[in-house]
Amino acid sequence: MKNTYFDLIEQSYYFPQEGFDLRDNSLTFHGVSLKYLIEKHGTPFRFIYLPKIGDQIKKTRNLFNRAINNNAYTGKYHFCYCTKCNHFYHVIKEALKHNVNLETSSSFDIDLILNLHKKKQIDKARIIIHNGYKTDDYLEKIVRLQEMGFKNSIVVLDSINELRRLLKINSTEKIKVGIRMAISEEAQSAYYTSRLGIPPSEIINFFKEEIRDNDRVELRMLHFFVDSGIKDTLYYWGEFQKALKLYIELKKESPNLHCFNLGGGFPIRNHLGFEYNYEYMINEIIANIKQACAKENVPDPDIFTEFGKYTVGESGAIIFEVLEQKQQNDAETWYLINNSLMNTIPDAWSIHEKFILLPVNKWNNEYGRVHIGGISCDHSDYYNSEDMNQEILLPKYDEFNEEDDRKEPLYLGFFHTGAYQDSISGYGGIKHCLIPSPKHVIVDRDERGNIVDYVYREEQSAADMFHILGYNKE
Repeated sequence: MKNTYFDLIEQSYYFPQEGFDLRDNSLTFHGVSLKYLIEKHGTPFRFIYLPKIGDQIKKTRNLFNRAINNNAYTGKYHFCYCTKCNHFYHVIKEALKHNVNLETSSSFDIDLILNLHKKKQIDKARIIIHNGYKTDDYLEKIVRLQEMGFKNSIVVLDSINELRRLLKINSTEKIKVGIRMAISEEAQSAYYTSRLGIPPSEIINFFKEEIRDNDRVELRMLHFFVDSGIKDTLYYWGEFQKALKLYIELKKESPNLHCFNLGGGFPIRNHLGFEYNYEYMINEIIANIKQACAKENVPDPDIFTEFGKYTVGESGAIIFEVLEQKQQNDAETWYLINNSLMNTIPDAWSIHEKFILLPVNKWNNEYGRVHIGGISCDHSDYYNSEDMNQEILLPKYDEFNEEDDRKEPLYLGFFHTGAYQDSISGYGGIKHCLIPSPKHVIVDRDERGNIVDYVYREEQSAADMFHILGYNKE
């Protein structure tokens, strides 16, 4: 009796499970035959299963609305999609089918908003939250956006100086602003306080001195963001309670304040044994806000979440072919795939992010411990541990044995890669937060030793970005 890879998975996890099943001994993803996609498109390829995006949005809205009803909560829930997680037109278009609001993070994101409006994907009533460091160009575009009639555009102030620079811009419109509260980082962080946002000890005075009596701005939102996400930990609840207490203090001073933005995001499944009680966490959030506001006789705020990775992460996958296996010593077997992991899944090596890794075929073969290597010459181009086992177990195969179906190579899939991987890897020239590639200047000396310099390439433009992202195809 042999221990097959199927036996391993069946005995270790609940399988089949959401999104993953077998058909004719080959893996399917949300009912789509990966073998069919391989035969049609070859490998390697990445793909996005668009319906999963809507599923995530509907699931979250349903859970928040249920918790709101169960707790007799009087505020509303607003789902925002963070464009920086995946800027592709087909992805944002799919999210907008479900009437999401949008969160921007850089100057070019405003160009993206205008592009979506021109394509009639959004109207001027859409709620748009502006986060990130605000360059002068970013602030100017935000103000012009509001003057065009985007009345539900909210600038989340990342620093006190940001408001001062904002007010230097001439505008006929009263500008809606939010304040981002700087959080204390987790104990293992390299620094104590996030560089993003304003220290909570300064926010009340900042509001009283520079916002309350200023007829050019009005405070609508308090925002906080925990980088590790919304998790049932003492650390998260501590930062949550700090932000909630600050919101209540601010609300007593500011009648126009009515939005409490949780920022952060829910975790996504990064292994088959993943467990997270979304319903419990959402109910606890609503119940805590309700209880705190009732105690202080403050109206329940509208709740905003900014979900990017959670919205699109589980929709993506990348499929590779194993080109060769190498036995480097008695204990280490390498499967070499037909691309670079550093290029296609940069989070795996840069921040040691884990993804669901499964073979597409050969589930009836015995399994063994392996390392996966890319075809680049960099020694960091590898993947060798799963979140649960600290090792990778995959089907064995004999590449020289005709009976082992060598006619069909072993194919591997990394799943739930739909967020950030394209922008961080620089797909086609795209960058994180749509921050453009800077101007490229060449400096040399002529025969007399004098400096000679010229522009090799200008800074990347919004048009360049949108061409890559598919906004010019419709």
